[in-house]
Amino acid sequence: MQTRRLKTDGLTQQILEAGTGPLVLLLHGFPELGLSWRAQVEALAAAGYHAVAPDMRGYGGTDKPGETADHTLLHLVGDMVDLVRALGESECVVVGHDWGAPVAWHCALLRPDMFRAVAGLSVPFQPRRPNGRPTETMAAMGRRAGLGDIYILRFQAADAHLAFDADPATALRKCFWSYDGATAPEHRATGLLPPGVSMLEAVPDHAALPPWLSPDHFADYVAAFTAGGFKGPLDWYRCLDRNWALTAFVQDARITVPALFLVGELDPVRRYAGAHEATLGDWLVDLRGRHVLTGAGHWLQQERPVEVNDYLLGFLRDL
Repeated sequence: MQTRRLKTDGLTQQILEAGTGPLVLLLHGFPELGLSWRAQVEALAAAGYHAVAPDMRGYGGTDKPGETADHTLLHLVGDMVDLVRALGESECVVVGHDWGAPVAWHCALLRPDMFRAVAGLSVPFQPRRPNGRPTETMAAMGRRAGLGDIYILRFQAADAHLAFDADPATALRKCFWSYDGATAPEHRATGLLPPGVSMLEAVPDHAALPPWLSPDHFADYVAAFTAGGFKGPLDWYRCLDRNWALTAFVQDARITVPALFLVGELDPVRRYAGAHEATLGDWLVDLRGRHVLTGAGHWLQQERPVEVNDYLLGFLRDL
């Protein structure tokens, strides 16, 4: 594997890559990096693919636009279109985890000519709904549950990233631990926060590194987020309502390319996005597989690299 930086039309992107052959893009989520896909880059390269995992816009070694409005889904899809072109290709398979999954789904939705197949991990495709802004829907969901706000609403505040920037190591450790499948159920995140309690305050201080996260691997995350900060990553969340406004033109559109979905049985995201798993077949016209990994949490490709690699390689072989 090697790391290099590529100048694309919109920005300079840092990528982790290995192998030669058909291109497969691997898109990370929050709070991760291209290195979150190391096990997949290695396995895909060994199987005859050119595996590329970029640091996404606002993360790691990739450029970090200062304006919140520069982090919409349309920017993120455009970044991947630019990256495919910069790599000298005209098509690829795109795979996304967490926030990378909505980007991957929309790559396939908006440019099926370039993104010939798509796999999403942890976050199912969520079609645009015509019933108002996403943050309004989330606020109503929290009120119905009677347990406070979903953490995404707290991220809308312009200063929400400052608590993460103040101690990146603690913030990352708490995020990884509270969404991991090995964490005790009473400490695993629900996504909902009591009034006046922040996401980081809701996680006990005794949070430890998950079993899959070595100190050296964790140090790479800490170094990247200490240098780059959390503003850009949280700006993705702050564009939720903007994304809704910008994507009216794809209302009711379906993804037509071959698709795969993987999710951890114990993934906390299923508490607030799980309903969309049941309707995947309505929106993914060529859904080739939908798999729940027993006992796994949110960090699917890092918690269960062997299983994820097997599913991805089987999906790719069948294309």
